[in-house]
Amino acid sequence: MQITDETIEYVGILGKLELSDEEKEQAKKDLNDMLDYVGKLNELDTTSVEAMSHTFPVSNVMREDVVTNGDDKENMLKNAPESNGDAYIVPETF
Repeated sequence: MQITDETIEYVGILGKLELSDEEKEQAKKDLNDMLDYVGKLNELDTTSVEAMSHTFPVSNVMREDVVTNGDDKENMLKNAPESNGDAYIVPETF
């Protein structure tokens, strides 16, 4: 695939860029170089390479979720303006 003048114009419109003629030519050359490089990468044999999402091995770094204060429902409900014994009573909202 080759980058054309129309492609550069379209990218300029999408990026809201005002490019001079020299900048358009440089952008066209740069984008063609990038596509050539990607084409070279596509030639590599990666059948024996395992897919990965990170460059470093990542495992669960979260701590265990351990309850430390227990179920202290009675004391919490003492602070409520209204309760029904099991839960807070609050005004209805829409």
